[in-house]
Amino acid sequence: MPHEKNPNTNYGQSVTGVVIKDGKVLLARHTYGAGKGRLIVPGGYVNFGETPQDALIREYKEETGITVEPLNIIGIRFNMKDWYVAFRARFVEGDAKSDKNENSEVLWLDIDEALSREDVPDLTKKIISSAVSSDEGLSQIPFVSTQSAPYSYYGLK
Repeated sequence: MPHEKNPNTNYGQSVTGVVIKDGKVLLARHTYGAGKGRLIVPGGYVNFGETPQDALIREYKEETGITVEPLNIIGIRFNMKDWYVAFRARFVEGDAKSDKNENSEVLWLDIDEALSREDVPDLTKKIISSAVSSDEGLSQIPFVSTQSAPYSYYGLK
């Protein structure tokens, strides 16, 4: 069953990523919640002890069977209870297929078609538009931390 409570999941932090290959964007048809039946960009919650980048890699692998590489941050959605970071991500390898759990299908759609379909929610359209509007975004900038936890800094170069 999708979305069973997991004590390792940080329900206040989630990620998504837009993957474009050959002019097409990968979308998944959600099977539960407010997005049920709609095509969205894959993603999900961050586990405790996991970086957002690692969560994105894991979520894509679990939900679509493909391997991605997170690139820059193209958007952030937040409210009083949680945050959601959207990455531009690069397709690395794999054949896209549904997990038959959280999604009923995954498909590569032409970008213009994805942006015009009624079964693609507005937030997904905005995230896709952000990914294709330019190559800019917040990029990871290396720095040396005095703390032992893994840290990432994303900013404008």
